[in-house]
Amino acid sequence: MPAATTVFTAVDTQDFDAFAAMLADESTFVFGNQEPFVGIEAILAGNAAFFTAVQRTEHHINRVWTVGPTTLAETDVTYTRLDGKEVTLPALSTWDVDEAGLITSYQVFADLTPVFAP
Repeated sequence: MPAATTVFTAVDTQDFDAFAAMLADESTFVFGNQEPFVGIEAILAGNAAFFTAVQRTEHHINRVWTVGPTTLAETDVTYTRLDGKEVTLPALSTWDVDEAGLITSYQVFADLTPVFAP
């Protein structure tokens, strides 16, 4: 089971190979109320597209709970916009893993409206 620090380091450094290595083949990824990405290729494409809209992210972990195959991570995420302005917002990320410890479903609960506000 990947630790929260491992997951968020891969995201924040945009290390898509490391992130992909944590995913089961038919995993799903949902950000907010967007349509789910299904499968590693779609998840990586969605994450790569997101990073064309912001320069970077930095997750600050507040609390992590792991119960059986499920992890919940409460974070404050600093988004660096394309104009260089930083916006920090709360988020909750959850993921489930299979018997091999690979992520089968990943969901992020966050409102990014302030990140893209003028």
